[in-house]
Amino acid sequence: MTASLDQLRRCHFAVDLGAARTRVYVKGTGLVVDQPSVAAVNTRTGALIAVGEFAERMTGRTPHYIRVVRPVSGGSVVDIEMAQRMLRQLLGDKTRRTLRRKPFLRAAACTPHDADPLGRRAAIETLVGLGARRVELVDTLLAAGVGCGLPVERPEATMIMVCGAAATQLAVLSLGAIVTAERIPVGGEAVDRAIVQHLRHKHELMLPSQSVRPLQIALSGNGLTAHGPTSTVITGLDVATGLARSVKVDTAAVRHAIQTPLTAVLDGIGKVLRDCPPDLVADLADRGIMMVGGSALLPGLDQMLRASTGMPVHIAERPELCAIQGLGAMLEGRVEPLELHLPADD
Repeated sequence: MTASLDQLRRCHFAVDLGAARTRVYVKGTGLVVDQPSVAAVNTRTGALIAVGEFAERMTGRTPHYIRVVRPVSGGSVVDIEMAQRMLRQLLGDKTRRTLRRKPFLRAAACTPHDADPLGRRAAIETLVGLGARRVELVDTLLAAGVGCGLPVERPEATMIMVCGAAATQLAVLSLGAIVTAERIPVGGEAVDRAIVQHLRHKHELMLPSQSVRPLQIALSGNGLTAHGPTSTVITGLDVATGLARSVKVDTAAVRHAIQTPLTAVLDGIGKVLRDCPPDLVADLADRGIMMVGGSALLPGLDQMLRASTGMPVHIAERPELCAIQGLGAMLEGRVEPLELHLPADD
């Protein structure tokens, strides 16, 4: 990371293309885009109808000739052309004109830790299509660590957990690099799916995927912990009749239903700690785990991790913005590399 700080300071804008949301930071301006990574297209004409929040609200409500697409999956661009069109629309004409005036436009982008060469190439081509002459790639784990204020450049171990919609990434950081990392293909969407399947099988109830947030409704209060509410009422569609129906749901059963995806996250934490050098594990016992990402706000998740691991668990301030804020700090030159003060020769 230290070697690329100078290159990042030359960048003019940064993009965090996530499976759930897309965020854009412009140097000297700040965060200019924070919208869902969704686009709606007319399949008859190929015209782009809507992007962002408006396109997300159209999911499941469109006629057959309008298709709602997500050009980003699991943190990687899967449809370069659509991602470019979505970004152009989200940036708007004014911001695009401002960026095009730069004589040698440079961009930075977040990429998952285990992104393959094709995934990294797709991120580069997406931004090149917006006019960038050079694209710098930054590991999402490092960017999020900087964004939440962790001393990633110091010779001290810090553990970060990026809770995304499609996956959870874990890493131990020290001296501006990743010591060990693990990616678990379980995120907030997997937890929501587990709740939806439980309600369908147990109560024969379907939840509208976009109009409600299943986890927030089913696990209000203390959420995943046993100290939460014993029951809650949920309204959905009856599987047999297709009519609206309300049922009283036992939250203990819901907590049991989501243990399978959450157990995978706990296994990932154990693997990262086993692969970490003993001296760094001692640091982590004191500092604990820093949670970032939109799914870090799942109610009670931090308490469950704290009880299962015995380590301190913290949630970053505004965890969903940590990665793009970290990129912004690098662009603005607010991250200083570690300087070694060697003794002078006699």
